[in-house]
Amino acid sequence: MRVAPSSPPDRNARRALRSELRSRRRGLAPLFRERAARLVAHHLDREFHLRPGLRIAAYASMAEELDTAPLIALARRRGCRIFLPRVSRRTGRIRFVESLAGGRERLNHLGIVEPHGSRPASARWLDLVIAPLVAFDDRGVRLGMGGGYYDRTFAFRNIHSSWRRPLLVGVAYALQQLPSIEAAAHDVRLDAVITEQGVVRCRTGS
Repeated sequence: MRVAPSSPPDRNARRALRSELRSRRRGLAPLFRERAARLVAHHLDREFHLRPGLRIAAYASMAEELDTAPLIALARRRGCRIFLPRVSRRTGRIRFVESLAGGRERLNHLGIVEPHGSRPASARWLDLVIAPLVAFDDRGVRLGMGGGYYDRTFAFRNIHSSWRRPLLVGVAYALQQLPSIEAAAHDVRLDAVITEQGVVRCRTGS
């Protein structure tokens, strides 16, 4: 069981940090973005041995985020099953729905692409989850957009400290790594983060 911090992180500080990192990310050149997305897909394949039947939850990236399309396309070519998040407005949690090539998609209330129809899969049943983030540190502390959807969905990882499935892997640009982020009690830490520079294995126990 992880020990909660003695006091909660300052929300205003987190908001300011989020704004700064998003501004840096938006300033990246298009050619750099394209190359980084290809490199992240390559590192993912090399590190996690993409193979037929592997159940991977990814997400459809927004314009300012690292483009997940190359890694999703590569995973499909390797025969992986791809699931995309569907956000529940009622529970504030994510349900993962299988995304089939050529399947129907729609924009949700947050303006994010999600699959239409099909039965959702349990988060515990997935093998690998690709998570979006705004900033991260090498302890696996993840600063997201502030909605808390991933933390609520994977809260069981904090309750059952021995539960190692699914693996939670962030994707980001290297500039999004910070020396340290003050953790909140509800934060669910990442196992690894992939950037254009390689794979950061996180020290989730500290």
